[in-house]
Amino acid sequence: METVIVVFNRDLRVHDHPALAEACARARWVVPMFVVDPGIRAGARAGFLAEALEDLRGVLRDLGGDLVVREGDPVAEVMRVAEAVRAEAVWVSGDVTPYGRRRERRLAEACAGRRMGFRAFPGVTVVPAGELRPAFGDHYRVFTPYWRAWSAHRRREVLGAPREVRLPDGVPAGEVRGLRRSGYGNLRGGETVGRRRLELWLKLCLADYDEGHDDLSEDRTSMLSPYLHFGCVSPGEVVAQAEGRPGAEGFVRQVCWRDFHHQVAFAFPELARRDYRARDVEWVDDPEAVEAWKEGMTGIPVVDAGMRQLRTEGWMHNRARLIVGSYLTKRLRVHWQVGGRHFMDLLLDADFANNWGNWQWVAGTGNDTRPNRVLNPVRQARKLDPDGEYVRRYVPELAGVPASLIHEPWKASPPIPRYPAPLGPATIGA
Repeated sequence: METVIVVFNRDLRVHDHPALAEACARARWVVPMFVVDPGIRAGARAGFLAEALEDLRGVLRDLGGDLVVREGDPVAEVMRVAEAVRAEAVWVSGDVTPYGRRRERRLAEACAGRRMGFRAFPGVTVVPAGELRPAFGDHYRVFTPYWRAWSAHRRREVLGAPREVRLPDGVPAGEVRGLRRSGYGNLRGGETVGRRRLELWLKLCLADYDEGHDDLSEDRTSMLSPYLHFGCVSPGEVVAQAEGRPGAEGFVRQVCWRDFHHQVAFAFPELARRDYRARDVEWVDDPEAVEAWKEGMTGIPVVDAGMRQLRTEGWMHNRARLIVGSYLTKRLRVHWQVGGRHFMDLLLDADFANNWGNWQWVAGTGNDTRPNRVLNPVRQARKLDPDGEYVRRYVPELAGVPASLIHEPWKASPPIPRYPAPLGPATIGA
């Protein structure tokens, strides 16, 4: 094979990249390519994405190649480069989002019209969406049976980085424009940073993961989700490196949850638009309550801490996400789409499958086998932030409140200045 274009999307790495590895092994020339699509709003993730692309470009240059960057309609731009280099094939990593699948269909049709090959490779998940199916139905609707099937499934080999990337002469590399860091969030983008984080976290933190991964004050989570979302690290390699170490099962189970939501999204592409599980719920339209929730001014300290962490860091502890989601949908009775859109706007790891799958789960319209589950924010906070460290970190108005009142400041006398009364009962739920 003479020339292959490898289109990068949510797979911004060279390690364990099946499409890139096979292209480098089979083709004389390889054109690694990324198209900045103006139709996709990067939002808060623009800076992280820009750093990931610059890092990918640097790594590819070290291997003798480069990252060819274009801006515009992805199919038109890929076809334009394909014509210039006389490509024989276009390869991508298969995605599950409705947009990603439409893009793949359009690329396949455009390639067929030019008598070029097209192929979608695995790599976005550990097990490709659609590969595991129950005895009845096209996908798993409950996590535990999926976890059993996923754990027993034979996985593909984890691949190293190619030794060399041979880019044809005369292909302008292009610039990463319109994506600049704005000082948002604490995490830097890119494979180099992501692999280093994975290495250190597995070495120093994995053993204690089961014991403390729900702890809000210490936050023992890996914070690898933005790197997984953009494909800076491979989910298959994450699992392969973790398995066999003390504390690995609980962590690997969380990676499996990511695969679970991806296979749900693959089977139910309307995950962001309509209930996965129909429920008779009367949602409330309350703009003032929604604004208070977004700004972290609900009067419920643990909810406000989570929402302020999101706004300032582009990140929120997973348990806090469940608490603030349950509060919005089960206490304020606000539709899950409102919360999901806000998270999609601000999270560095905002992922179609995980974001909407988790919001439907917490709202009781998704894959939770207990759809009426309600998380009590005060009880959760007392258990997972007993001394109020997490709350004080993000709600400075409560910095001087003693631990006995930190999660129920409305009981203080006199009232806490500059902090609102709670939006209704705070102790709802179990």
